[in-house]
Formats: sequence, structure tokens, C-alpha cells
Amino acid sequence: MPGKRIIIAITGASGALHGVRLLEALRETDQVETHLVVTAAGWLSIEQELQRRRPEVEALADVVHGVREIGASIASGSFATDGMVIAPCSMRTLAAVAHGLSDNLVARAADVTLKERRRLVLMVRETPLNLAHLRNMVAVTEMGAIVYPPLPAFYQHAETIAEQVDHTCGRVLDLLGIDQRLSPSWPGVTANRHPHSGSSPR
Repeated sequence: MPGKRIIIAITGASGALHGVRLLEALRETDQVETHLVVTAAGWLSIEQELQRRRPEVEALADVVHGVREIGASIASGSFATDGMVIAPCSMRTLAAVAHGLSDNLVARAADVTLKERRRLVLMVRETPLNLAHLRNMVAVTEMGAIVYPPLPAFYQHAETIAEQVDHTCGRVLDLLGIDQRLSPSWPGVTANRHPHSGSSPR
């Protein structure tokens, strides 16, 4: 019996690999039940960036919902979940969450997550950022969401894109309170290294 229930949403911003990698990591454990919802633009990004077929990606989730299924279980606060991550989160989806539009199942599930005071992680992806983007990030943060841009960290000395993605996804799973083996915790600078030589997590 799964111990947690997590919603994974994938939207049309670049970086679909993060959402798919989260599904893969959670698939490896029987402790988490995953609910997947993908926008039309999200499917386009998956095809363009990953060359993966829709049935293959859907098979990674325990439950798949259509983006227009506003009557889906995850659209109701009475359906208990342990959180939601939108990976990646487009600026359009960010705006919908910031303004409470609930015009598709991704935005509605995010709205429910916020109103029920559950953990919502938005892996926002855009650059450079305009003022509307920044204000919407402030708005969702004030609502209780966590804005987590999928920016690479260099202090772990990752050698491949896959390792960078794993590090980012591991940190997101940490935020959701899920045990993970994708990214080790920072051990600190060892005593035999000069404090100004080498990398740090800041």
C-alpha cells in the first residue's frame, strides 16, 4: 500500500525530462502513488525533447488524468494527496496558478493543493524573466508554493546532463518529503581543503 500520493504535472516549457525523471524515480518505489497530468504543449515538449511516445510516459504513472478532466479525483480537496510538482512549469501555467484561474486540470489541481495547504513545487522554466513572470512568482510564493527553477548546481561535480537532472529531481523529492537516492546531501567542505578552494552549495 503506497505511503504517499503525489501529483506530477508536465507543461509546455522546456525541460520535460525533469517531470519524466521524477516519474521514473517514483516508479522504483512502491511507497508513492503517482497521478500524472500533462498539457497538450507538455506532450509536444516530451516528443520534441525526449523522442518518447505518450504510452511509454503514461505507463510510468499509477494514474493518468486528461488535462481537460475537471471532474478528476485530483480536482477535489477531498482527495487526499501529499503534494504536487509541476515539472516543468511554463509561464502560462505559473500565471494561471498565481491568479487562481483553474482553467485546466493542472491549474485546478495546483489550486486545490494550495487551498488545502499542501506542498506545491513549481519548477518554473523561462529566461530571461520579465516583470509579469517575477510578480507571478512572488504571488505563488505568498500563497505557499515553492518556486524551484531547474537550475544546475556545480558543487556536486556532475559529469552528464542526466546527473544534473538527477540532482535537481532529488532536491525536489526532498521538498516533498520523499526518500530519494538521486542526489546525496551536501557533506560540507572537508577539513583538509582550504575553505576558498573548490565549490560550495551557496
